[in-house]
Amino acid sequence: MSNVALELERRATARAAAARLRQRQAARDGAVRAAAVAVVLVLWEVVGRQMSPFLFAPPSRIAAAAAEMLASGELWRYLSESLKVFVVGLSLGAVAGVLVGVAMARFRVLDLALEPMMIALYSTPTVALMPLVIVWFGLGLRAKAAVIFLFALFPILLNTYQGVKSVDPRLLEVARSFRSPERALWGDVIIPSSLPFIVAGLRLAIGRGLVGMLISDLYVAVSGIGYLIMRAQQHVRIDQMFVGILPLSLLGVTLVQGLRWLEGKVAPWQHQGRDD
Repeated sequence: MSNVALELERRATARAAAARLRQRQAARDGAVRAAAVAVVLVLWEVVGRQMSPFLFAPPSRIAAAAAEMLASGELWRYLSESLKVFVVGLSLGAVAGVLVGVAMARFRVLDLALEPMMIALYSTPTVALMPLVIVWFGLGLRAKAAVIFLFALFPILLNTYQGVKSVDPRLLEVARSFRSPERALWGDVIIPSSLPFIVAGLRLAIGRGLVGMLISDLYVAVSGIGYLIMRAQQHVRIDQMFVGILPLSLLGVTLVQGLRWLEGKVAPWQHQGRDD
């Protein structure tokens, strides 16, 4: 067998061994996470049964309340109302954040012109802008979407800006030396190099968007999942409060994990170092 064939066989064996190692590591990580969740649930149940139902609720009581609210359709009715606005606000924030971030990073005039305003707006607590949002958009879904937009915009914008700015200048120089057109420069160098930053910004924006969604439910228009939580608090139904809170946590975890999976597909080189 030639040396080339031996080398190819050696590399294939090494790749197969690395794949088996990654599978075992993933199984161990999953087992650790599942065990941690099980321990927390058991402790939560034990402690919750010892406390007053007006102060705390064990998982068994929360599950019963969730089943009751799911059967009546009440939970989905309030949750779906909030989710629709969340999707609209987050989508608008993502599109605007990516476009403005890319434009600021690539065009110096825009960077100089917009940077002071962006820093001022980012430094202003978003909650302080809510009275203005209510004046401009009224008390309704548009105002709630605007609040979520403001919460989600800056993590995406700043990460996109940093991602485009961090593109290795040597890669740009090489691409230009081959007379690469502007479109190919964006598609082959700038966007792939910036994707991990953009995805990281989206992950941060999801958490901030959920905060904005709850705040807008409570203060802009009393409706949605925020109203459900507040109503449960007024009736001292701790179990129903948890029923309103837990879907937000699950939604955040699901979306963040989905983005990590997407990042692994579109930018697999970002995970190679962690997996090896």
